[in-house]
Amino acid sequence: MAASATKVYAILLAGGTGTRLWPVSRQLYPKQLVKFIGDDSLVQSTVKRLSPVLDTEHVRIVCGEQHFHETTRHMQDIGLQADGKIICEPSGRNTAPAILLAVLHILSEEEDAVLCVFPADHVIGNIAQFHERLAAAIRLADQDFIVTFGIQPHYAETGYGYVEGGTAVSGGGLRVKRFVEKPDKKTAQQYIKAGNFFWNSGMFAFKASVIMDEFRTWQPDLLEKMNTIFDPDHPITKAEYDRLPDISIDYAVMEKTTRGVVLPSDFGWSDIGSWKSLYDFLPKDADLNVIDGDVIANDTRGCFILGSDRLIAVNQLKDAVVVETPDSIFVSDLDHSRDVKSIVTRLKETGRKEYHQHRTVYYPWGSRTWLEQKEDFTVARLMIYPASNLQTEVDASAVMHLVAVRGTARVSADGPSLNLDQGMSKVITGKSMVTVENTGNQAICLIQVLSKGAD
Repeated sequence: MAASATKVYAILLAGGTGTRLWPVSRQLYPKQLVKFIGDDSLVQSTVKRLSPVLDTEHVRIVCGEQHFHETTRHMQDIGLQADGKIICEPSGRNTAPAILLAVLHILSEEEDAVLCVFPADHVIGNIAQFHERLAAAIRLADQDFIVTFGIQPHYAETGYGYVEGGTAVSGGGLRVKRFVEKPDKKTAQQYIKAGNFFWNSGMFAFKASVIMDEFRTWQPDLLEKMNTIFDPDHPITKAEYDRLPDISIDYAVMEKTTRGVVLPSDFGWSDIGSWKSLYDFLPKDADLNVIDGDVIANDTRGCFILGSDRLIAVNQLKDAVVVETPDSIFVSDLDHSRDVKSIVTRLKETGRKEYHQHRTVYYPWGSRTWLEQKEDFTVARLMIYPASNLQTEVDASAVMHLVAVRGTARVSADGPSLNLDQGMSKVITGKSMVTVENTGNQAICLIQVLSKGAD
């Protein structure tokens, strides 16, 4: 464990939508909830790699209200009780309000604490080196520095901002001279040659008391508005939160503070901001391909191919990305795969649901997967979590068929309930409120067919 005079907390920022990783990452199911690598989602991996340097009981996750229940489930799936650990934003207002909100929540429990801030959608290859740098950052923060993790650049990346380091301080940090925006290729090459420029990772460490002093100095308006609406026991309304400035922590504090230090770090970091960055991070086969899913690749090299439900067959493909989901397929050359963001914008402008949700939509009670949707009928697969129930209303002109395919469901429709065992079905006609309950300790599965009744 890292020695510190105060308790150490981790703040995980999980509010993004990851549009550059469409069609897998979507507004209702963003990239931090996706299992891109191994068996864990990105937010689960972020929590797990903090141990043993940080006590995972001191993790606080800031996420959007629409992601609260699924984030809770992800925490429970790795054995972490989510009660009191998830802080909801009613809308996205960038990183400065998100961090300030989390700081105020922690200060409502602690007199002071060292806070480590991590985006919940990054990946790290060398965990041992990350732990060493995390411990060093905590020690620097305990000396009242505001620490930013600066990633040692190994090539002239133009997709990241940079931090320029100055004079050394005790503990291995360098005074922050300046933050610079994403450079062009020539400027990035100059930064690499200079040797004291680092990628801006968006990861920080500081004392709660210190960052509060900086907000008072540099963002008094944001701090005053947040203090006015903050109550640890009551949620903030969207109307209240929308009045906060939309500003990043870099612009709000880091570019202004005199306490900033950059901690040079080299632990195999990637922000997974695009299919190209995910390809760069993952191990390749002999043909430099990254392939996952049911894929046949013939004479194909340097490609990222990700399948979900269907067979993907590719031939004579070079330096491309192919990503398949149940309702969408994205194909691009690898270097320009970031441009998928403009496609998502077009989907949103034309009212297409594919920008917003998958065929599978998650709810507090479980999930609904749309198998077919026609004008006169829909077919959906329902997964209901243990000790959960789904309530839905059937219109007078509709007929609902429920078929139990796994487990036993208790079904009631404006009358006595009955147990629907595997293989059994029930037909519900006329206007009614239907409740489907899972009283067991395993998830249950049903098929729901909803059709219009005869005129």
